[in-house]
Amino acid sequence: MDGDSNRDEEATSDESASPETELPPSPAFLELDPVYEALGHPRRRYLCYTLLEDTEWSLNDLATKIVAWETDVPEHAVTEAQREEVYVSLYHAHVPKLVDEGVITFDEATERITTAEHADQVLAALEAMGASLDSNQETHARSEMDEQED
Repeated sequence: MDGDSNRDEEATSDESASPETELPPSPAFLELDPVYEALGHPRRRYLCYTLLEDTEWSLNDLATKIVAWETDVPEHAVTEAQREEVYVSLYHAHVPKLVDEGVITFDEATERITTAEHADQVLAALEAMGASLDSNQETHARSEMDEQED
């Protein structure tokens, strides 16, 4: 009798796991908490917004854009000290976090950041909540480099 009930349970669980009703867990997708963790800091959100515009950036260019956004100045007005402070923050905290989550890759030799396997998922979440969370940040991040110079 126990053997029959086990077969019935197996059949029931096999039927309920059909592809039409639920997606199987996949390492190709991040859980919800890591997505929110990746987007949890304004500098990581800003970095992700820039990836919506272009999928490859130098760390120095990203630091410049972030300083300009945070201080509300044109990018050409960013000082070396300001850029360095944000660069260090990105290099030691925010870039490694996004690399660990598979959102970006970072080439240490060239200091280039590119999108990784989970970028689409995180960027889709960012776009979906962007308008309600921080539209000023999104608008600024998508602006052209140094467009305020003219």
